[in-house]
Amino acid sequence: MFKPYGIIPPVITPFTEDGKFNESVFRKVINFLIKEGVHGIFPMGTTGEFYAFSKDEVKHIFEVAVDEVKGRVPVYGGTSQISTRGTIELVHIAEEAKVDAVSVLTPMFVSQTQDELYDFYKTVASNTKLPVIMYNNKPKTNVTIAPETVAKLSEIENIVGVKDSTGDFTNSAEYIRLTRGNKNFTVLVGRDTLIYAGLCYGAGGAIASCANVAPRIVADIYDKFKAGDLKGALEAQFVLNPLRIASNMGTFPEVIKEGLELQGFPVGKCLSPIKPLCTQDREKLQAVLKNMGLVD
Repeated sequence: MFKPYGIIPPVITPFTEDGKFNESVFRKVINFLIKEGVHGIFPMGTTGEFYAFSKDEVKHIFEVAVDEVKGRVPVYGGTSQISTRGTIELVHIAEEAKVDAVSVLTPMFVSQTQDELYDFYKTVASNTKLPVIMYNNKPKTNVTIAPETVAKLSEIENIVGVKDSTGDFTNSAEYIRLTRGNKNFTVLVGRDTLIYAGLCYGAGGAIASCANVAPRIVADIYDKFKAGDLKGALEAQFVLNPLRIASNMGTFPEVIKEGLELQGFPVGKCLSPIKPLCTQDREKLQAVLKNMGLVD
């Protein structure tokens, strides 16, 4: 049984100056993240600007990720669409690309009932043999998967986890409490400032956007916690927090991309209409990274 764990960065998608997928830089970023100790690679998440790509582009990005990872860590493919049929199409593309698991966001724009969400995830799961991780991001979608719905869906064999990006720790804690009897189901934290707290409650890890920029620091939260070094894990969390807070300076995920740029990775800017940081905010970001020991 596939079990998600550890620190999984939703990897950024690098662009050339003319807005095309930059495959060579993408491969370099993947190797950087794995070398720094992350436990998975997740292309086409929110941080990867999944909403900006055609199905053919998504397939190519999945294939490049799988090829470059070479089995060193699991590859989680983001397969998020508004409709059930559109989501299933992306899941089948992920299957063809041979990813290890898929992440499925609640349908955007459409405000579903809990019954509709249950049917959505049940139908997606029944149309694939891949492990499915539910993705709850109410701040972006205005849709939330209630803890009771998550508990019910966790009984489906290939629904193996949920990522909670609400930032509402009570919600995350309820996910953990209501599924704690299911050893095959994992709750993943989706708010980078709450990774240590989630681990204390029983979360299996985190899908952490800031792990693109500070992979070793984020991995230390998990690795030190698992090794019993709770003080070290908490200190790593405290070191990370200013970066996550700084990510609010620009439209997400521009700060993540500019953080990598400041470290020497030519990942380009986010696609329009997202704008680069102003000079003042870029200087603030550089100061945060310097205090973290990530740039000179």
